[in-house]
Amino acid sequence: NIKIPGWRTQPDLLLDLNNITDDELNQAHSSQKHILLEYANSHSQIAISKDILTIGFARRAAEYKRARLIFSDLDRLVKLGKNKLQIIFAGKAHPKDERGKDIIREVVENANKLKGSVKIIFLENYNMSLGHLITSGVDIWLNTPLRPNEASGTSGMKAALNGIPNLSTLDGWWAEGCIHGENGWAIGSPDSCDDQLDSESLYQLLEDEVIPTFYNDRGKWTEMMRSSIQGATGFTAHRMIKEYQQKFYQNQEQEVLSST
Repeated sequence: NIKIPGWRTQPDLLLDLNNITDDELNQAHSSQKHILLEYANSHSQIAISKDILTIGFARRAAEYKRARLIFSDLDRLVKLGKNKLQIIFAGKAHPKDERGKDIIREVVENANKLKGSVKIIFLENYNMSLGHLITSGVDIWLNTPLRPNEASGTSGMKAALNGIPNLSTLDGWWAEGCIHGENGWAIGSPDSCDDQLDSESLYQLLEDEVIPTFYNDRGKWTEMMRSSIQGATGFTAHRMIKEYQQKFYQNQEQEVLSST
């Protein structure tokens, strides 16, 4: 708000970030990451580090969202992620959704299996405040829905506005918003829905693109953060309401006037 006053009501102002330096952008994110990790470490016995690439996955526990996809090959996850990745999970299942509870239970079980290799924590009591901490404090936003089941993916939009690149299957908003390699990465093919192929793509992207860029090319990573913010300006409630007004209400008004 200090650097770009009014962006909340005029999100297109975020298309021009020239008055925000790379250092300022990185410092803003570091501050949010510090807040998240401080909270996470106070609620977990696993101490996660500010210097490690942090993946966020927080949403309702539903089968099609495939929270366990990243655990498809534990040996490979350890090989590519040891001392390089840490993952923060959060989410809830409906009290009567036993399958949703099983998903959360399996995430926690896999986290325990990887203890000492890849740090993974599940934060309980997921709510809007915790969602805000995670979508603003992680380094990369993971979303792995089984196409074409994702209606929107609002958490990814929120993360993007916070300068966090998305790593997602091409479903929901990401099918329209992804510019692969510029504001994030696309997992798998838009023409297939296959757990094995998608998990292979996820591992390959982490190993060959996401991890090397984060650790070895901070300039490119910062540019991706900028592109993430700029790309997300087209996916705001402000745009949605404006389109409703222009395409529906104004058209209705014109139809009424023309019929009288």
